[in-house]
Amino acid sequence: MASFTLYTLLALTLLSSALASTATFIDSVTEDPLIRQVVSDGEEAVDQLLHADHHFSLFKAKYGKTYANQEEHDYRFSVFKANLRHARRHQLLDPSAVHGVTKFSDLTSDEFEKSYLGLHKRRLKVPVDAQKAPELPTNDLPTDFDWRDHGAVTPVKDQGSCGSCWSFSTTGALEGAHYLATGELLSLSEQQLVDCDHECDPDENDSCDAGCNGGLMNNAFEYTLKVGGLQKEKDYPYTGTDGVCKFNKNKIAASVSNFSVVSINDDQIAANLIKHGPLAVGINAAWMQTYIGGVSCPYICGKSLDHGVLLVGYGAAGYAPIRLKNKPYWIVKNSWGESWGEDGYYKICRGRNVCGVESMVSTVNAIHTTTN
Repeated sequence: MASFTLYTLLALTLLSSALASTATFIDSVTEDPLIRQVVSDGEEAVDQLLHADHHFSLFKAKYGKTYANQEEHDYRFSVFKANLRHARRHQLLDPSAVHGVTKFSDLTSDEFEKSYLGLHKRRLKVPVDAQKAPELPTNDLPTDFDWRDHGAVTPVKDQGSCGSCWSFSTTGALEGAHYLATGELLSLSEQQLVDCDHECDPDENDSCDAGCNGGLMNNAFEYTLKVGGLQKEKDYPYTGTDGVCKFNKNKIAASVSNFSVVSINDDQIAANLIKHGPLAVGINAAWMQTYIGGVSCPYICGKSLDHGVLLVGYGAAGYAPIRLKNKPYWIVKNSWGESWGEDGYYKICRGRNVCGVESMVSTVNAIHTTTN
């Protein structure tokens, strides 16, 4: 009992220290008074000191927000204030990141999930045409690596209010694989996947790719194998809505010949990232609605995957607070535009499967190339 009490007191002391360091950390990474006030002490301070009506006006102007009528406006204002408190709680529990007002601050968590996530919440299974990635040597992995520095990543895209994240994760992996094979970086069509891919998990009848209603990257790889490949973005542009399939096999630009599922091991994931290019991964996006920057390393995060993203690199540079310096992190390309996060990117702790980021990882092993 004495040992239990000692450990409990130690845990509480560490948590108290973490909470006390939050304000100092925020002041060191940003001069934005809105962010500083969002994480100030007391919910009353958030409402009164923040001048929420003024900041709501700034929010509307920055993101071009308009509402149908006064009733809708007032409702969104109430959601906005609730999200300020939500961001403050996130900041306290995720002190190595910065949380605050984002483009999603007038959405409830249910609205956010319905419109901007879209990964079917299924446990990972190895598809028929997938292989299990072989073990790779990990002795000489570099400390830092980023495919953006090597030309294998297209600019950040924006899925809009369509649950098509899975298609962007899929195209990102294939864009990188195509670049490694040919030296040519192409932007591939997410809309082809949204309109045409209705591939299903053979063991889950209700787990089918369904455009803006969600999907899975491995199902999308299966579809790409079956039809022969994906068209270029410019030949099949993104609309952000479900449409009729207009796939033209004569305009295929990149094709998958096989793909692999990577083991839940951060060194193996890093080795596969370096060898095969950016990786399609699933993640629990619970902390992403309020994320502004820094390395997200929340004390608590579920492993239920609801968002598809692209793993493009990793690093180990120091980040505050002091006790977390030199902790490794993943660099993730998102599909919510450059106005979200760090110019469209998200950093999350590496090595502890934080938010499930290491539990659903796929790589395109090889591709057939075509010329159009």
